[in-house]
Amino acid sequence: MHYLIVEDFSGHPVPFIFPRRVDHADMRGQLPYGRVLSGGTLEFGPGGFVCSGGNAELELKARPAEDARIIVNALREHS
Repeated sequence: MHYLIVEDFSGHPVPFIFPRRVDHADMRGQLPYGRVLSGGTLEFGPGGFVCSGGNAELELKARPAEDARIIVNALREHS
């Protein structure tokens, strides 16, 4: 999967997870939020979520530990 972490209108990080066949730039164009904080590739392994990579076109880099924490917290809030 791919992901983007964006800042919502109150300054909180919000993750968006989407299929690899969707480009980061295409997804960015669909989001109503202003600032993109990070992005990359998301995998789920034995130890949990692994965030890596980035996107050169949007000049994004993954923040492995921080991004994984944001994603896990978002999933907990909505389960």
